[in-house]
Amino acid sequence: MVVEAFLAALGELDVEAALALCAEEIVYQNVPLPAARGRRAVEKQLNTMARVGTGFEVQMRNIAANGPVVLTERVDVLRRGSFAMDFWVCGTFEVRDGKIVLWRDYFDWPTFLAAGVRGAGRAVLGAVTRRTGR
Repeated sequence: MVVEAFLAALGELDVEAALALCAEEIVYQNVPLPAARGRRAVEKQLNTMARVGTGFEVQMRNIAANGPVVLTERVDVLRRGSFAMDFWVCGTFEVRDGKIVLWRDYFDWPTFLAAGVRGAGRAVLGAVTRRTGR
């Protein structure tokens, strides 16, 4: 399935492989942020993600398709060094001629921010534990 292959490529931080599954006219949006329109704009965002992060993981909970529309319910995990944050995401994808033309993710901002705080807390606690041996 195109969407699963796309998310797997992102999990490998393989932007080139992910983009190969996207149409030139792809629209990508993290609602309510502005949409990135076109493969070059999406490439810029994905390259930033790959440059800033050291890891990205998708834990698929549910996936369903109805014609060209694919809905995902998942937990995304963002990593950078010892920092990791995980949060729920629901995604809508539209696939046309084997290429993704729409990728829209929805998540709850307070939950996302809380995940960041939890991740920072775990990273600090881990650093203190390593330093003190406790």
